[in-house]
Amino acid sequence: MIKYNIGFIRRNDQILLLNREKSSWMGAWNGVGGKLEEGEAARDSIEREILEETGIKSVALRVMFKGLVTWQVDSDYFGGMYLYMAVLDADYPYATPIKTDEGILDWKNVEWIMHPDNVGVATHLPKYMPLMLEQQGCYNHYSVFKDGVLASVTSYPVREEIEWDRKLLLEELEPFRIGGTILR
Repeated sequence: MIKYNIGFIRRNDQILLLNREKSSWMGAWNGVGGKLEEGEAARDSIEREILEETGIKSVALRVMFKGLVTWQVDSDYFGGMYLYMAVLDADYPYATPIKTDEGILDWKNVEWIMHPDNVGVATHLPKYMPLMLEQQGCYNHYSVFKDGVLASVTSYPVREEIEWDRKLLLEELEPFRIGGTILR
């Protein structure tokens, strides 16, 4: 089952990113997020993670479920995260950079994140960010990594109900079953 979440906080044309201190994606700019706690709903988990990592309370945000980010590493590991975008009002005061236990938080322009010469962001982020920002609905952004290098990203629509409907989520993940389990 999906054990993680990732969220991108948007204020105008900027995204609040975290340059991570630890694995995974240590040293790369990415969204905030983490592991779901036992029995915790995915949306509750991202709101908790945003509060813990940024101090921003959920009442200040418009949180939207945007689908999944899934990945295959070589041919023997499959993982995934629930994907969220949270929008702050344009005048919400949040000065950066901020050093935290998780890393450094800073506002980054979407143009900077998407620049083809930018090697400082998680490698698959520029591949799925346009759909997350510009399209309505939810997508599964499926990445394949071979020998530690991003080989491909395929994005396709998924039903919004997979955020809370375990049966639909399992149906969505069934094609990725490895060795009798969907996720390890």
